[in-house]
Amino acid sequence: MSVTEDTETIRTLFRQQHGFLMSKIMFTACELGVFDLLLESGEPLSSGAIAERLGTSPSGTERLLEACVSLKLLRMERKDSEGLYGNTNLANLYLAKSSPKTQYHYLKFYSEVTYPGLQFLTDIVREGKGLFKKTHGMLPNSCFAALYRSEEELQRFSDAMNDAWNLYGREVMSAFNLSQFPLIYDLGGGSGTLAKECVSLYPNSMVTVFDLPKVVERAKKQPMSSNKMRITFKQGDFFEDPVPEADLYILARILHDWEDEKCVQLLTKLHQACRPGGGVLVIEMLLNEDRCGPFEAHLHSMLMLVLTEGKDRTPSEYKALFTSAGFKEIQHKKGSCYSIVLGRKQ
Repeated sequence: MSVTEDTETIRTLFRQQHGFLMSKIMFTACELGVFDLLLESGEPLSSGAIAERLGTSPSGTERLLEACVSLKLLRMERKDSEGLYGNTNLANLYLAKSSPKTQYHYLKFYSEVTYPGLQFLTDIVREGKGLFKKTHGMLPNSCFAALYRSEEELQRFSDAMNDAWNLYGREVMSAFNLSQFPLIYDLGGGSGTLAKECVSLYPNSMVTVFDLPKVVERAKKQPMSSNKMRITFKQGDFFEDPVPEADLYILARILHDWEDEKCVQLLTKLHQACRPGGGVLVIEMLLNEDRCGPFEAHLHSMLMLVLTEGKDRTPSEYKALFTSAGFKEIQHKKGSCYSIVLGRKQ
C-alpha cells in the first residue's frame, strides 16, 4: 500500500469512526435553531450575535458553528478579522424549519429516538431482539404503541414522516401512472401527506387514509388543502380490522416494519379485498440483489433491527412476498431514495 493509499484509508477510517459525532453536531444545530436564525436574519452573523440571540454560551456556539462550516452546513466569511456565519443552500433547503422541504422534524426524531436506541445495537445483534422487545418485553408491533403513547410522541413521529414525503412524495407517487385507480386506500398514511400528492397528480382519484384512531383523530385537526373533499380518513388497524374494497392500496414504509410472515398475511388480506385489476403499491428502500448496497438501505435495515425487528429487502424478496399473497403481475421501479413496487390482481 502506497503512502497516498494509506493516508486515504486512514482518512476514511477517521470519518467512519466519528460519523456519530457529525450527526449529533447537525442535530444540535437544528435543535438550537441555528439554521432558522440565519435564514430569518437575511445576512451573515457573528458567533457572538448568534449566541446572544439563541441564549447559548459564546465559546460553545463558536465551536459548534466552526464544526458546521467544516461539515458544509454553514459558510463563513471574514470581515474586519471577525467570522460571519451564514447558511449553505443545504441548510436553507433542508435544515431550516420554515423551508417547504425541511427535514428538521425527521432529524429531531433521529436525535431523540433513533440515536439513543443505537446504544443497544451490540446487544441487539448478539441477541436478535429489537429495542422495544429487549427493553420493555414488547412484541414488535408494540413499538408503535410506544411511539403513539402521548400526543407529543405522536406529533414527533408524524412530523418526521411528513418531512420524508415532502421530499420524496411526488417522485414515488408518479413512478407509475395511477390514474386507472379511482379509489385508493393509503394504509398507515398518517396525516395524509402522500394522499395530498396523489390527488394532486391524479384528479380523478379519491384517497382514504386508513390508520389507527389516535392518528386519524390528530390528522382531522390539521389544516387540509383545497383537495380535502377527495381525501377522507378512516380509523382502524389494518392487521386486525376489515379493509374496505378499493382499486389500489398504498403501503408506504410499512412492510419494512414486519417479518415475512406478517407481510404475506397483510398482502393476502389486501389481495382478497382488492377489486379485479387493482393492486398494491409498496414504497420502500430496497437492497440490491447482491446485497452489497445501496448504503442507505443497509443503514435503514439496521435501524429496523433496532426499532421494529423488521428488515429491508431485495426486489426479488418483495416479488416473493407478493407472489405468496396471490399477486401475479409485479413491477418494480427505482427512485432516488425509495423504490416502488406495484403488484396487480388479475
